[in-house]
Amino acid sequence: MRFLNRVLPLLLICLLCTGVLPEKVNGEPVVSAKSAILMDQDSGRVIFEQNIHEISRIASITKIMTALLAIESGKMNKTVKISDDAVGTEGSSLFLKHGEKMKLEDLVYGLMLRSGNDAAAAIAEEVGGSPEGFVFLMNKKAEEIGMTNSHFTNPHGLDNTKDHFSTAYDMALLTRYAMHNNEYKKIAGTKVHRAPNSMENWDYKWTNKNRLLTSLYKYSTGGKTGYTKLAKRTLVSTATKDNMNLIAVTLNGPDDWNDHINMFESTFTSYHQEEILSAGEVKKVRIKQYKNNLYLKTKFVYPLMKDEEDKVKIDYLLLKPHWKDERDIPEVVGKAVIFLDGKEIGRRTVFYGKPKEVMSSTSLGAVWKEMFLSVLGINNG
Repeated sequence: MRFLNRVLPLLLICLLCTGVLPEKVNGEPVVSAKSAILMDQDSGRVIFEQNIHEISRIASITKIMTALLAIESGKMNKTVKISDDAVGTEGSSLFLKHGEKMKLEDLVYGLMLRSGNDAAAAIAEEVGGSPEGFVFLMNKKAEEIGMTNSHFTNPHGLDNTKDHFSTAYDMALLTRYAMHNNEYKKIAGTKVHRAPNSMENWDYKWTNKNRLLTSLYKYSTGGKTGYTKLAKRTLVSTATKDNMNLIAVTLNGPDDWNDHINMFESTFTSYHQEEILSAGEVKKVRIKQYKNNLYLKTKFVYPLMKDEEDKVKIDYLLLKPHWKDERDIPEVVGKAVIFLDGKEIGRRTVFYGKPKEVMSSTSLGAVWKEMFLSVLGINNG
């Protein structure tokens, strides 16, 4: 075993150098990246992981946060005047000119499709008031999302300091949050975008650098590329097939296109989406006072392998009836806790009465709130 532990990494390096990597070892996808994660977007289940909490430089996938904050600012239709500082930003560029005017929305397209560092700087100045103000917003949003091993010092991901970092897991969390925003989802999944040029008689035409989206993988729905000399290749991508929405992140991945395809294909082949709880009336209730009077607002869907279906268990934790008048019964009377092989994988709030409001399992107001508040042990809708 010790011999294998020493030899296997060397073998993988040799295979990578020759351009030939096996797709799977022991049923798991093989990836070239130092850190990698495959997450189900709707449930948050981590299906594949490799050093997912290791702190790393992240390069231009930083711009997912920058784009999200621009979209959430409500200023997408505002015209931005490009400053000298923005024009002077090093690295990948849209080649904007000092004094040029462009809608914030178009800057975000340029940011995401062409990875324009000048666009990132212009967005930061507009949305944050200053680069420092924008960085404050970035770290505040990271804290809100639960990115506990991340810290931002700039809006573009350039290697200007060791204090700009994240992890594969945190970037998957950020992407999961962002993909609930329809405007972000549209921009991240755009192959080509045209933007007016206020200083010339021709328009900008930007083609997305994400080759998974533009040519390599038909199930790709978006993402963001990244590279610096210190971070190496970084990549976030999303894919959808048969109602399963997936997020892949690789950090320092020399063969990242194939890494992502292998992770996606392995998951699409081995897993299916199972509706474990349906929205509406809760029928399996033994307590007489509750019969035909309990319901769930949101369904619970979870990716499972075939041999995991029999390992799912649901516990209903309900308040003990003690009221004399039905008018005294609270709206929330308990929770449904879902387990897979003895480990809690989710929960849903149980309401008293007849079904009134049924929400989609993929709506931000439903699933995101359920997930975070359930972790804190707070009942919610």
